[in-house]
Amino acid sequence: MIEPLELLARPDKWYLSAADGILFAPPAPAWLDRPGFWDEATLYHCAFAPVFTVAALDGDGREIALRVSSRRWTPAELTVEYRLANGMTATEVRTVQPGGVFASEWRVHGMRAAPIHLIAWTAQDAATLDGASVEYNGALAFARTVRDERGRALAVRAELAAAGGATSWSVALADGAVGHPHWVQTPFVEQWGSEGQGLPRAAVLGDPSAGGVFYGAVHRHIEAGPDGAAAAFAMRLAITDPALQRAEPAASSPARDVATPAAAAPAATLGGASRRRWQELFARVPEFRCSDPYLEHYYWYRWYGIWLNAVAPGTGCFAAPTVCEGVGSLHQPTALAAQCHARELRWLRTPDYARGVLTTFLAAQRRDGSLPASVLVDGAEPPGIGHVNWGDALHAVDVVWPDDEFLRRVYVPLARYARWLLAARDREGTGLIDLVSRAEVSQPYVAAPPEGEREGTHRRPLKGVEATVHAYTLMRTLARIAPRAGAAADAAEWSARADRIAEAVRTRMWDDTAEMFFDVDAGTGALTGVKSAACFAPYATDLVRAEHLPGLERHLLDPDEFWTPFPVPSMARDDPRFSATGIWKGKREGRPWNGRTWPLTNSQVVEALARSAAHEPRFRERTAQLVHRFVRMMFEDGDLARPSCYEHYNPLTGQGSAYRGIDDHQQSWVADLIIAHVMGVRPHAEGITIDPFPFGLERAELTGVEARGRRVDVFIDAGHVTARVDDAIYECALGEAIDVPA
Repeated sequence: MIEPLELLARPDKWYLSAADGILFAPPAPAWLDRPGFWDEATLYHCAFAPVFTVAALDGDGREIALRVSSRRWTPAELTVEYRLANGMTATEVRTVQPGGVFASEWRVHGMRAAPIHLIAWTAQDAATLDGASVEYNGALAFARTVRDERGRALAVRAELAAAGGATSWSVALADGAVGHPHWVQTPFVEQWGSEGQGLPRAAVLGDPSAGGVFYGAVHRHIEAGPDGAAAAFAMRLAITDPALQRAEPAASSPARDVATPAAAAPAATLGGASRRRWQELFARVPEFRCSDPYLEHYYWYRWYGIWLNAVAPGTGCFAAPTVCEGVGSLHQPTALAAQCHARELRWLRTPDYARGVLTTFLAAQRRDGSLPASVLVDGAEPPGIGHVNWGDALHAVDVVWPDDEFLRRVYVPLARYARWLLAARDREGTGLIDLVSRAEVSQPYVAAPPEGEREGTHRRPLKGVEATVHAYTLMRTLARIAPRAGAAADAAEWSARADRIAEAVRTRMWDDTAEMFFDVDAGTGALTGVKSAACFAPYATDLVRAEHLPGLERHLLDPDEFWTPFPVPSMARDDPRFSATGIWKGKREGRPWNGRTWPLTNSQVVEALARSAAHEPRFRERTAQLVHRFVRMMFEDGDLARPSCYEHYNPLTGQGSAYRGIDDHQQSWVADLIIAHVMGVRPHAEGITIDPFPFGLERAELTGVEARGRRVDVFIDAGHVTARVDDAIYECALGEAIDVPA
């Protein structure tokens, strides 16, 4: 049996969460070698910094320097080993617990027994603090306000505590600004009592609104010897905004109640609790084992990334890494991430999460029928419909978890959105959809801005291939589900609308000479001729016909265009504006669309190539090659121990965009590709087809799939496929299909 936590263990990572929307994931941490969490925490889309750090003092109150000797990360914890200047050693286990609890557990060893004082302390910008909220009630509590990059305020109540109660504590206000996590800079150095009396157990607090730095500390005395001594500290960051609060247990919530003493048995530690929690999360997904270690490793890494970014368990709302105005950070759940998560989460053993990513956005629908780009911050920009395929997301979930009642819930808002889309984005009734927002036009616009115009000033809208295909998919999906959703009379309307879009794509976006679909200049009706990866979108649908297939081979599989060493670049390699390094007009861009390889693009193109393989069997091997290259690209320097998911990659070298400060980017799907194409499990309205693509695997097994009310296990042994569906056994040679009726 796979143990994902051990499989994913590595020394160079630090992201931690409890799958509830509060994370420790600073994009560029400066203080990982300092105890605790001095770098910022992320509460949904807002940064809270610093959290706290821990200092060690000897029996006389003198600071003991700590030097990191090793770090080891798993999704559940970050374990740091220290050598102390007095000859002792210490182990710190950092975890993030449910409810925003950031915990630091300690065990200290010495050759002989000696007193050690451990102090957890924090420093906060006093101007953001509510002075009246400061109190010590077994935990040091205070409230402050943080803001995101758009200025949105978030109220947070913080509680800093020592497990089992603090030996002493203190609060102080000082002049200056929040600085580095150096004990010597705190007011507590001179407050420390003689003969081990510790901190003064008092709050010396002036007027925080006047500015300065708020310092708070809790202290725990231990006697460390050969058998070791333990202590634990935790800070709880509780959201007090009613709109973002989640239902939580009625039990008391302060950090002191969560921080179980580390002296207890390993299973009773916070580290143990975090490991059990992550093991339970991994147990919710089908188990995958494979002779290709890259596929196996990345499957589990992707599920770690999905759970890392989870927000309210049971709702499917996710806070995926995304980007705002070129600043890398963890942000609010986006519509694009929701589409990707729906495809991955449909494979859980419950449909709640996958359905939740859809209902979360539909519940935030605007009055005019449009959908927001994100659910926590409804930005001023129009929703990025050029990148969001709501029809595909719903269809993907429905074929695995069919439920007419759920369809009735989502049909009305999706139908409203479809009518808004056609009215607002195709006013001329052409059947082609406008690209109007900055996010939508970035790819074709960066590639070919109109003559005489500069970036950001585009006024002549484009009719986009990808946006139009997504509209087509939505119409087809609505036509299929309308009868099941109690709206059978609407089916003909949606079919007619889909037919009109299909005809427009085939006649107005297809270039017979170039054998490629292109965006259309809405003003002139001319094809742009810009070869972007978005132009392959029709191949993932039933829009294409036999005459279109040679064009896919001609362009996608050409090494001089899109079949680069690390495919698929966002722009063809033979375009003079192509840049593998993201250079545009002499400057490296944060989000370049003129040649970088984006994981989202690859997910979409794999689907296009795989679907086309149904008509052109030789594309099956090419699909397997693309998935292989895609997955291997996301291991830094090909190192099996260092999987990644950067925002974009160099298509020639595979170098990820580390400069963006974003890893574990979730705007793509990979686990879904492995289940659907490596193992071949593809549910549909008539049943389940099991048809693995030729990946050349010696062995592979996928167990515990729940689809359409059936339990499915698939085993590949060289060229032989065995499937167990409930109690029935099916066998075939690789390359043949097993069709299990509904």
